[in-house]
Amino acid sequence: MKSARTKRSAKLLRRTKETSIRVELSVDGTGRSRVRTGIAFLDHMIESMAKHGRFDIRLTATGDLQVDTHHTNEDVGIALGTAFRQALGDKAGIRRFGDFRAPLDEALAEARVSLDLSGRGSFHLHTRAKTRWVEHPAVRSKPNAMNYTLADAKHFLESLAANMGATLHVELIAGEYPHHVIEATFKALARALDQAVTPDARTRGIPSTKGRL
Repeated sequence: MKSARTKRSAKLLRRTKETSIRVELSVDGTGRSRVRTGIAFLDHMIESMAKHGRFDIRLTATGDLQVDTHHTNEDVGIALGTAFRQALGDKAGIRRFGDFRAPLDEALAEARVSLDLSGRGSFHLHTRAKTRWVEHPAVRSKPNAMNYTLADAKHFLESLAANMGATLHVELIAGEYPHHVIEATFKALARALDQAVTPDARTRGIPSTKGRL
């Protein structure tokens, strides 16, 4: 358990002319998830994030996938980030900072993820890895399949961080296969976020000299 307090949770519905997204989130969960966005690889990444961060996430999205994945990918990031921000409230008593490295086979994208629930949302990508996979899809193309690239993951994380109010840094150290690089990043994000939202008995009130986050 992350906390003996009342569970931190949020429910929201986000609708635009391009997408409709429903999210139910429990920060103090057990890693259960049910995600249906119409983008199979994104579903897998959010489910991995739930599992390794011990968040309960139910998320469904419908969007204009007949156009492309851009709107749905972005808006899911916006909705999930907003849900985390709502669930965490004033962030009193949390650790605030998180840092984790997650290897996945050759992908020492030990994607190192460092984050600060600062209230100032921004995303920063640093890469020392070979760049040949940056625009390559994470899954092999199949008839009617939707490719998902590191550029798509970057856009999702930008939207997530901006709406969560998190300063999010991702460092990609090594990696050859885009699937592994992206999955390592999401696993590292999950564990770093788990650290940041965990209550600390030594933290009294809001962990900021400003008095708010």
